[in-house]
Amino acid sequence: MQCYKISINNAKRIFDNLGCDKIGNKLLYKKVDIHTLFIKDLHFGAANILKQDALSIGADLAVPSGVIIGKEKYVDVILIGNTKHFEILSKKELTQPFGLKLIAKELKSFINFKQFDTKIMGVINANEDSFYQESRFNNTNVVEKIQDMITDGANIIDIGGVSSRPGSVTVKEEVELSRIKPICDLIYQEKLNDKVIFSIDSYSPLVIDYALSKGFKIVNDITGLRNEKVAKVTSKYDASLVIMHMQNNPMQMQNNPTYSDVMTEISDFFSSQINVASKYGIKDIILDVGIGFGKNLEHNLALLNNLEHYKKFGYELLVGASRKSMIDHIVPSSVEHRLPGTLAIHLESIKKGASIIRCHDVKEHFQAIKVHEAINQQIIE
Repeated sequence: MQCYKISINNAKRIFDNLGCDKIGNKLLYKKVDIHTLFIKDLHFGAANILKQDALSIGADLAVPSGVIIGKEKYVDVILIGNTKHFEILSKKELTQPFGLKLIAKELKSFINFKQFDTKIMGVINANEDSFYQESRFNNTNVVEKIQDMITDGANIIDIGGVSSRPGSVTVKEEVELSRIKPICDLIYQEKLNDKVIFSIDSYSPLVIDYALSKGFKIVNDITGLRNEKVAKVTSKYDASLVIMHMQNNPMQMQNNPTYSDVMTEISDFFSSQINVASKYGIKDIILDVGIGFGKNLEHNLALLNNLEHYKKFGYELLVGASRKSMIDHIVPSSVEHRLPGTLAIHLESIKKGASIIRCHDVKEHFQAIKVHEAINQQIIE
């Protein structure tokens, strides 16, 4: 007899190979998928009820000492259980007091994740001050670069005319348009949007309108719909929208960014801005936590490590940490030497739920992602 521990990623495939029936497989897979949910400011009465309900089905709730006698009225707790446990509790807590009905709805959102295929978003900057020089192009060499990115495996190409690096200065809409207009025209003339999806990296309604009129399909708004005119023009063309979180603005965003809780603040921001997008009829939404946009290293690491939380909204998650300075804060390195760190961040992000990876190095990412998928799925096409 021999035995070995298997990865959760391979559990479903191995269940299939055992010859179990399909219904049995679904039940078994729910039992191996473990969730750990941090719940803030829960009424002590709710904590006691949830603790008992969790224990009764084989799950558990970590609570502070003294919760049973109400030492503190509100406490932070950690719920631990598999998908089957969360399914049961999401129904059971609907009839309980102390706000547990809201917890029940949250539990349901955490077990009904949509699955998305991984896509690579290549970066092209039509300006002279982006932080990574190799991403800068103009209308004399951009078509060749686009063709290379398509060949290298890009699914989306994100084009912007304004730098959003820390300390960058806002430019006038007319200047931004003058930078991206020739590129948009070339893409349209060469029918390149028949080969790949194009995204416009802008929060200017004027620029966005022009790009979408030339066949672009995605609006990448780093301000996360602070200007509702962006929502209006996105809706006009029935385009997809990236809602990114940024604290402050590019010029000031890295001046001592502070959060009471970065996870919950960004979660609240997404809830609010999704409502704005929905008001304008935008259905295809992508969420981006904004690595490096008003976050220090600790904030970035917390967001990356707990990225799966944001899957609860049911939309695709985008991560763009390509060659960013957070790598330099971990291992001192110049922007030209941050590709290994970039790949490490992006591969881990995929494991945590990201399905769109925004990067400068498309070819290297394509290979790394394919190998990563083969390891985790044990499938080679």
